[in-house]
Amino acid sequence: MTSIEFDDVTHAFTDRPVLRGVTLELAEHRIGIIGANGSGKSTLARMMNGLVSPDSGTVTVNGLNVAKNKRKVRRQVGFIFSDPDRQIIMPTVREDIELSLTRVTKDKRQRRERALATLADFGLADHADQPSHTLSGGQKQLLALASIMVIGPSILIADEPTTMLDLRNANMLRDVLGGLDEQLVVLTHHLDLLADYDRVLVLDDGRVVADDEPAPAIAYYRSLMS
Repeated sequence: MTSIEFDDVTHAFTDRPVLRGVTLELAEHRIGIIGANGSGKSTLARMMNGLVSPDSGTVTVNGLNVAKNKRKVRRQVGFIFSDPDRQIIMPTVREDIELSLTRVTKDKRQRRERALATLADFGLADHADQPSHTLSGGQKQLLALASIMVIGPSILIADEPTTMLDLRNANMLRDVLGGLDEQLVVLTHHLDLLADYDRVLVLDDGRVVADDEPAPAIAYYRSLMS
């Protein structure tokens, strides 16, 4: 079983606190994190794979102290952003997947075969040789996701993955994420995305102010925002 643990974690940017004494154990299959802009949720997420380190306290992933084992942790924790253009690097769709696979194998044939199989899994097989920048927004997000999942992480963190998508593509991505076997942590303002999740956290002013099943957690958040 995968597990992410925060032990009395604090963090500030210059003199502005963004996390205040957060203690959590995250072991459920699908976890949602919600909160207003500036509540600390993105900082919390970035600590799960070492993009941000705590000022005090510790973050542990599958028994590894993240701050001390960033490379090992990043093999286990994939991360996708709201803007897939931040993650798509190579000229064509297939090449972008193959770039990720350079961390796994030096064999070019194996990379090509595995890339094509992964693109098929994510519904992008017909776009393998298409220029990446010509994909639709939904297809770009699928490519960003595929390029992370191809290296086999046990945990996926998705930071507002549907923000730049229209409703149809947001629903498509929701279904793809929902079908993953890996542990999933999703930060979102699209509350309907979390309706069938196992657990939802609400952050406010750097603290976890609610931690419950989706319906009561989302209700608490709505009341907080009103």
